[in-house]
Amino acid sequence: MNLPNKLTILRMIMIVPFVVVMLAGAAVPAGKWIALALFIVASMTDFVDGYLARKYNLVTNFGKFMDPLADKLLVCAAMICLVEMGSIPAWVVIIIMSREFIISGFRLIASDNNVVIAASYWGKFKTVFQMVMICLMIADLGGVFDIVTQAVMWIAVALTIISLIDYLIKNKDVMKDTK
Repeated sequence: MNLPNKLTILRMIMIVPFVVVMLAGAAVPAGKWIALALFIVASMTDFVDGYLARKYNLVTNFGKFMDPLADKLLVCAAMICLVEMGSIPAWVVIIIMSREFIISGFRLIASDNNVVIAASYWGKFKTVFQMVMICLMIADLGGVFDIVTQAVMWIAVALTIISLIDYLIKNKDVMKDTK
């Protein structure tokens, strides 16, 4: 197993302590800062594993499948915790998670037809804004940061919708009957 794939597995493993600390709330001293650190480290493994896989030609079928899944699990787990804490509206999470299920379905259909749907720049921007949004919501710094957090949330939602439309348009042939 190569290093990028090990980082992907590490990211998935880190979800468990992250969720435990997030939901433990005030019971854990400095809990939100520990949760924030765990989320940032897990998020950084996403960028590092992708960089290493491309730079050193370590792209594998495992990585193609598990890396996006690990990202979705991390982001969705964080947002579900934030809904539980009253930090993010459920409708935002529903939009973001719906997009992820739709794209995952598209990728499954495409793989059945031996087509690989690569991540687009819109999808990468979406992921960055979602991760920044989650970091800001976990930190909950108040004051002017509330406005910044709301703005980042709206940008993340917009990018989620834009990236979905982009994927659907670019990959509309995937849905054609191939029989």
